[in-house]
Amino acid sequence: MTSVGAAFRLARAGWVLVREGVVAALPGEELSGMPKLGWRLARVLARRRALAHQRGDRLAQAVVRLGPSYVKLGQFLATRPDVVGNDMAVDLALLQDKMHTFPKGEAIAAIEASLGRKIDDLYASFGEPVAAASIAQVHGAEVVRDGKASRVAVKVIRPGVRHHFFQDLESYFLAARLQEKYVPSSRRLRPVEVTQTLAQTTKIEMDMRLEAAAFSELGENTKDDPGFRVPAVDWERTGRDVITMEWIDGIKMNDLAGLAAAGHDLKAIAANLIQSFLRHTLRDGFFHADMHPGNLFVEPDGTIVAVDLGIAGRLGKKERRFLAEILYGFIVRDYQRVAEVHFEAGYVPRQHNVSAFAQAIRAIGEPIHGQSAETISMAKLLTLLFEVTDLFDMATRTELVLLQKTMVVVEGVARTLDPAFNMWKTSEPVVGDWIAGNLGPRGMLSDARDAGKALISLARQAPDIAVRTERLSREIDLMAEHGLRFDEATAHAIGKAEARHTRSGRIALWVIALTLIYIAWKLL
Repeated sequence: MTSVGAAFRLARAGWVLVREGVVAALPGEELSGMPKLGWRLARVLARRRALAHQRGDRLAQAVVRLGPSYVKLGQFLATRPDVVGNDMAVDLALLQDKMHTFPKGEAIAAIEASLGRKIDDLYASFGEPVAAASIAQVHGAEVVRDGKASRVAVKVIRPGVRHHFFQDLESYFLAARLQEKYVPSSRRLRPVEVTQTLAQTTKIEMDMRLEAAAFSELGENTKDDPGFRVPAVDWERTGRDVITMEWIDGIKMNDLAGLAAAGHDLKAIAANLIQSFLRHTLRDGFFHADMHPGNLFVEPDGTIVAVDLGIAGRLGKKERRFLAEILYGFIVRDYQRVAEVHFEAGYVPRQHNVSAFAQAIRAIGEPIHGQSAETISMAKLLTLLFEVTDLFDMATRTELVLLQKTMVVVEGVARTLDPAFNMWKTSEPVVGDWIAGNLGPRGMLSDARDAGKALISLARQAPDIAVRTERLSREIDLMAEHGLRFDEATAHAIGKAEARHTRSGRIALWVIALTLIYIAWKLL
């Protein structure tokens, strides 16, 4: 019955997207067969009023009807242009994470249940909501420390959001499984894995303690950085459903007139923003992955303060080296090296030719070198790079696509502050320092130290490895003598899982088909 419910919810979502003209706004002229027939039918069924709006407005209206979990889905898919396409990703990125507020009494009940204390024992005063998003809303409050009152921001989880989200998540998984089964060309994009990533990131975002931990980690990483910080967390008043942070008195970065009136140097802020982001990415391997201007404040002294750290990105040392070498390779026009880095990192399957891939990389790099430095977009370069990798069967790399999305947003904010922003000149001090420290002599010494630690660790595990190797050898001998066999429970579980998967897919298709027939009958 869970599959039936998921299928009905999926069919309803599809109907809303059709009625709001979202499907009709998709490019369908080049389609053929049943897909084109479905696209034409969607144009007929769309509301006339919806067709008069731009695609982004249609998306926003559809999301309002579908609810908070679809806001989060849209924002997540905006990070995956490889899945939805660049144009649709841009429209999804514009979705406003603004929802209706819920009553103050419900927020107080959630806080008291999460922290096990009365609201009056926690806060000297607790105000009305000042902002509301799909997962939580923020209240202004005051706390008293050492006899002195200070203002804080209290972020409270939206009541019932976990239940609604995980219900809709069943529909997302159903759609992903159907896509993998019936659209073979989409398997490279791993739709089920994408949905699993959405589920994991949203689980993290729905636990305020994990967001608090992210603030703490980023705060430690940046404590000595010039011109950037994050709010301090009040751990005493933070739990699963609530996080309490210092109140930020600053100007939002999307308020250009306010920043100018306050006397801020917009060019300096743009440079500081880019350098801070690259420093976090390359040096720390941990970055704020939702740095749109609504989440960035500028304090009176010009310090940038980033809030709302529900989404964070991580890069391992290999990925950071990959990124730095790619950027450096494009700067010096060493396309062969850029191609080799892809193969060394294992991102492009070995059956492809390195020189052929280098030729594709050259097709991206040469047009960019014909532009002035002010018009070269690092984010656009990475976007084009990921488009080319489709030709070479490069599987989706979630961490790199999240980096690309964040870089697109951050670079866009910087160009809004400074239309003549020179991305390469601004990023050179940070990227150059990282390359010198990690790809030059210092980097070799660091790699040697890491290799020494790995050898010591391996030596400590040698006795255990020897025992396991002997056991494996005996198992292989037994397998060679008697063959590979499943016990009865394993065989039964495999058969049951396969039957359930097939039955769920058939039920989902029948439910969707019957729903569409019912809708068509109602329209006649």
